[in-house]
Amino acid sequence: MKPVVSIIMGSTSDLPIMEKAAKLLNDFQIPFEMNALSAHRTPKQVEEFATNAEKRGIKVIIAAAGMAAHLGGVIASMTTLPVIGVPINSSLEGMDALLAIVQMPPGIPVATVGINAAQNAGILAVQMLALSDENLNKKLAQYKEDLKTKITKANADLAQVKYEYKTN
Repeated sequence: MKPVVSIIMGSTSDLPIMEKAAKLLNDFQIPFEMNALSAHRTPKQVEEFATNAEKRGIKVIIAAAGMAAHLGGVIASMTTLPVIGVPINSSLEGMDALLAIVQMPPGIPVATVGINAAQNAGILAVQMLALSDENLNKKLAQYKEDLKTKITKANADLAQVKYEYKTN
């Protein structure tokens, strides 16, 4: 089994957040890999990863980093693959990482999800892959339908909550 999605994090301390993306990809039966690379501490390894990812069969890269959060941008500067950035809340409530990831120069886009929103990064990767995979597209459509069902059930449960002045 060869990975088609690569989850890269600046540090293994990001793993509790990034497990949400891993779980989602696993649930969709999408082969993926997980590695720790640092734009600042291991720049040569980042370059080697980014320049060889497509040759290895990677189709989407999810890059998570906190603080200065240059990992996704550095990777995006060295590949034509789509890169999804996940800002990690490690300082300044994650705003430093969010701004570092989203404020890329022209020509080097990094799709960016919310702070600690690894699950959304996983979903975005699935959506990208589903463009050329009909079976995956069907699974994704069912996933979205299941989200609707959860909210419908939650609303029905809320209807059972009683308060003296609640009108519904």
